[in-house]
Amino acid sequence: MVISIVIPMYNAEKYLKRCLDSVLVALKDTKGEIILVDDCSRDKTLGIAKAYQKKHGETIRVLQSEAHGASGARNMGARFAKGKYLWFIDADDYIREDSVSKLVEEAEKTGADIVMMGAKRVGWDENKSSPLSAVRKDEPNYKSRFVRYGIGPWQLLLRREWWVKHDLKFAEGIIHEDMELMSSLILFTDKFSSVDELLYYYCNNPNSILHKTKWDEKYFDIFPALEGLYGKFEKAGAVSKYHDELEWFFIWNLLIDSAADFKKFPEGRPGLARSRKMLKKYFPGWRKNRFLRGKPLKFQMRVRMNYWA
Repeated sequence: MVISIVIPMYNAEKYLKRCLDSVLVALKDTKGEIILVDDCSRDKTLGIAKAYQKKHGETIRVLQSEAHGASGARNMGARFAKGKYLWFIDADDYIREDSVSKLVEEAEKTGADIVMMGAKRVGWDENKSSPLSAVRKDEPNYKSRFVRYGIGPWQLLLRREWWVKHDLKFAEGIIHEDMELMSSLILFTDKFSSVDELLYYYCNNPNSILHKTKWDEKYFDIFPALEGLYGKFEKAGAVSKYHDELEWFFIWNLLIDSAADFKKFPEGRPGLARSRKMLKKYFPGWRKNRFLRGKPLKFQMRVRMNYWA
């Protein structure tokens, strides 16, 4: 078995067929499996998955998790995987027809534990329509950019033996579970490569937890996610080496992304104070961050205003 493609599912009836059709086409010349993990969907998602399983036999397996979110579904899928490589794909996205062959070829040629790919945003507004380029190993200090990047799990092909060896898992019970883990992966290997092509189509799903129009307490999960990430670098003795990168990651996620949600909802206002407290604890000198100081003055002012909001 060359590759196991793990797809967590939750109320994905509108998108799942498109996703599965694209994966089946991409697997046509590669021995692989699709592991669908349903997280207590309330629509027709599970029925669609089982219909595809019936049609495609051993290529597709359908598992059911117990409401642990996308992280629990991914962890479960990885435990049951048999492939040499792992690829976590979201049910509302789809992939290019030659993506699997290109990624596996690169991994086999280089012996990489991680192969990163480029991705294209689909259905986003103009401010977010730019492609997500891959980090390349020939970039100066590529590990620095990897840590700062904010990588989605769907943007990486992973060697399963390496994943298991380091007991890598997504944090369960929180959103931002990818943030808690992904930037730390580069700590566990020097065997990294990439295919800097747009092999993955990342689709804007207005019904996802990160696009809600009403307040959700899960927005506060940013805090345990960042604490978990910091803890991984601390355990590896790498906080000093990647201090500026981690500091920038905290600045961006607390004072840009999360600040927008906290300011939007009255219930989110306490999150602004928690952000200040977290930065004071981990990065009291954040204002001098070299990546922040390299940004335009208008951007720097926006960050400072969000800090004091």
